[in-house]
Amino acid sequence: MQQTVFIVGGAGYVGEMLCDQMSKRDDVAAIVTLDKEPQSEFSKSIPKVTYIQHNMADDGWQEQVAVHKPTTVVHTAWQIRAMYGQAQEEWRWNVEGSDKIFQFAMNTESVDKLIYFSTASSYSARTNNTIEHRFTELEGFRDDAYIYAKEKKVTEERLKTLFDERKAGGKPVPQVFIVRPAAITGPRGRYMRNRFGLQSALQGNLKGGFAYKLVTSLTAFVPATKLWVRQFIHEDDVNDIVTKFTFEPFSQDYVVFNITPESEPVLAKDMAAAVGKRILPIHPLMARIVFFFFWHATRGKVPTCPGSWRFYSYPVVMSGAKLATVYDCKYTSKDAFQYTDGRYESYVPETLRRPKPKL
Repeated sequence: MQQTVFIVGGAGYVGEMLCDQMSKRDDVAAIVTLDKEPQSEFSKSIPKVTYIQHNMADDGWQEQVAVHKPTTVVHTAWQIRAMYGQAQEEWRWNVEGSDKIFQFAMNTESVDKLIYFSTASSYSARTNNTIEHRFTELEGFRDDAYIYAKEKKVTEERLKTLFDERKAGGKPVPQVFIVRPAAITGPRGRYMRNRFGLQSALQGNLKGGFAYKLVTSLTAFVPATKLWVRQFIHEDDVNDIVTKFTFEPFSQDYVVFNITPESEPVLAKDMAAAVGKRILPIHPLMARIVFFFFWHATRGKVPTCPGSWRFYSYPVVMSGAKLATVYDCKYTSKDAFQYTDGRYESYVPETLRRPKPKL
């Protein structure tokens, strides 16, 4: 059976990648994608794509999408970088916009599956977290002042409420998959996209004005708190996980997965070694001060919004055991961080390529 896939967030890192990869499949008849940003030149080269430039929070796109009779909805869209002084508008875009996507998926007869990208951040980075503890899907999310974590938590709760109410009322519901990814990385993310990120900062890849140059100078060393740790998942694995959920049968009607390799996380010393730098030990209070300074001095251009400093100070480490029962990640967390292998490696300058050594 050929499918028509509706990808929300087609101008984003993950959304555009999914458009590209799914377009290569013979069982995909068409891809409809929605984003508030203009279509990129790369996206224009992808076959089978119908691009709709429209904010998901504003009505009007529903009729344009419905005529294509989508069978799967993949919701990747999010204003991740907090907007300085625009918290109310950001909430409308993200939370209320997601409500509209969920309502569309529930009320469109052709839709069989809904895949929603959530986050690891909503497990909440707290002082009593440990590197050893692995958060499982059953533990659920906790309240957090960090706006991204707060919005994602609320959005998941609204989706579950909507699903349960419709099911209890005897109304049809699509099969729902929620994915909570670790930090997504790979050659596409690091070399095809001009975006602020941890690896871009540490590797000196940030391009732009004075603020980014200052960040680059401050990361001549790797500033790290005692408990700083990250998990990474390779972009190829993310694509293959979404593909699996889209095209393969599953018995559960509503299921949540942490999508992270079942491997050791990346410690500060591993990050420093991967970028050839030394660690500069810092106290969480110093991280908080620096984040506060950059947030206000750059009016949010450097994305260090209130509460985000804790995710660079205290650990949030997820368990990938549940994912491992249905999918075997091709890259460990450390491999995803340090090597340039992948479907988009051709975009990495040859002098910077670092393929994983063959055993």
